[in-house]
Amino acid sequence: MSNEATPSVETAAAGSGSIASFIDHTLLKPEAGEADVLKVCAEAAEYHFKSVCVNPIWVKTVKKALKGTGVLTCSVVGFPLGATPTDVKTFEARGAVLDGADEVDMVINIAAARAGDKGALVEDISAVAEAVHASGAILKVIIETALLDDARKVLACEAAVEAGADFVKTSTGFNGGGATAEDIALMRRTVGPDLGVKASGGVRSLEDAQAMIAAGATRIGASSGIAIVKGEQGSSSY
Repeated sequence: MSNEATPSVETAAAGSGSIASFIDHTLLKPEAGEADVLKVCAEAAEYHFKSVCVNPIWVKTVKKALKGTGVLTCSVVGFPLGATPTDVKTFEARGAVLDGADEVDMVINIAAARAGDKGALVEDISAVAEAVHASGAILKVIIETALLDDARKVLACEAAVEAGADFVKTSTGFNGGGATAEDIALMRRTVGPDLGVKASGGVRSLEDAQAMIAAGATRIGASSGIAIVKGEQGSSSY
């Protein structure tokens, strides 16, 4: 389980330097090539971001590029729809950690969440958690808040806790909507103080990031990490 407790409002109001350590510097565009990935890795090392988050084909490249920097390697599973059989998600997760991923962000079975089927959610997440944790990696669970009402958001978060996830995460950034302070606060209330909460999708400025952290986020997923730490406005692309 993650020990990333909720930061204080004072931490959220701090300068851009402290914000950098919250950020998963993200490049999940399907058309991204090796040069794009290496550029993101160099940026992450320069700005001391928490991790670089990429699609599974780039995990080995990122792990090698980040060696010695202290920046973690993160990848995604069942991305971006979550509509993949559990055994396939598990295989994908196992491959990511074998390639060097320190963290894995998986998308839940969104249809099961909308149907209120908590058992199916727990089964899906548990299997991936087991594969990820076997290698000492961290599992973040993307509940895709834009597609769920509040009751289903709570259900998905409860399932993630029961299944042994380390984080819950708002969004993929690919299915409409994105992180809101209200959703972060709801997720934090549901999972309690010990689980990580990641805000992703639409976090493009220092003000956005500070609002998410003040609401209870312990991690920020963004492709606009540099703009955030510079206090500028970033683009919406992932």
